[in-house]
Amino acid sequence: MNSTDLSVLRSAVSWLKAGHSVAIATVVQTWGSAPRPVGSWLAIRDDGQVAGSVSGGCVEDDLIRRVQTEILTRATPEMVVYGVSQQEAARFGLPCGGTLRLLVEPKPELVVLEKLLAQISSHQMTRRTVNVSTGKSILEAGTRQDQFVCNDQEMQTTYGPRWRMVIIGAGQLSLYTADFALASDFEVIVIDPREEYAEGLNREDLIFHKGMPDDVLLEIGVDPHTAIVALTHDPKLDDMALMEALKSPAFYVGALGSRKNTQKRKERLLEFDLSQEQVDKLHGPVGLYIGALTPPEIAVSILAEVIAVKYGISVPKKN
Repeated sequence: MNSTDLSVLRSAVSWLKAGHSVAIATVVQTWGSAPRPVGSWLAIRDDGQVAGSVSGGCVEDDLIRRVQTEILTRATPEMVVYGVSQQEAARFGLPCGGTLRLLVEPKPELVVLEKLLAQISSHQMTRRTVNVSTGKSILEAGTRQDQFVCNDQEMQTTYGPRWRMVIIGAGQLSLYTADFALASDFEVIVIDPREEYAEGLNREDLIFHKGMPDDVLLEIGVDPHTAIVALTHDPKLDDMALMEALKSPAFYVGALGSRKNTQKRKERLLEFDLSQEQVDKLHGPVGLYIGALTPPEIAVSILAEVIAVKYGISVPKKN
């Protein structure tokens, strides 16, 4: 679940607790260039107030009207489709003839949504299954590999941080990078054994491990949804992390340092039990070249490169 949809969940829970009627619309299928991905949420309150988006603003006005006048009076979910014809697509502003299919729940269960919010807030991957006929839902443990499912019987959606960023080092650059990663919907783990950096790092939005990077990486388990960025500028710590990171299935591994230092680092890593192919996975110097000078600018360049790799976009090689 991304930060936008998490805010939708918080709003829905708050409104229901205040006694409002609330409908939740979920994007279950798209065709063409629909502006919001499958799984996106929109909460609509009985007075027309909304949280979130399912189309970037194209169909919301019509959906609010339908929810207020029709759907909130019902007890079971309804499938709503926009943009079936080119005329409708043009009417609702869906780009390139896009089509949007939504499951609208007029009676979401407060107790289930409260539990879902609590589990997500404690970094638990949680799968919610909604019975399309009755509107009843159940929660169970989810995984990062879960896929969205919607058929005639049920809708299954997994919530929680699907993508993780592990940052080695807790210095100023690391914290800027963590902030941008959090804003980009990554779960962020910071690893730093140094007392001078660990002191005072007390943030609820970060997971902090005060241990040796290689040991912690083995402990937390690295998967293909994990990016690892070494930012201590201390070869003893960064190299230890990289020796494990480059052997892992992490989709991105990067390290801070000049081109000259990066070349020396690669030569050192080859002296250990790493292959040339594994060493070549290293992105260094970390980040896209945008002329960044300050820590926040460098953090922007790091996130830009990580996101590009995440989506399979080719990034320039650094010689």
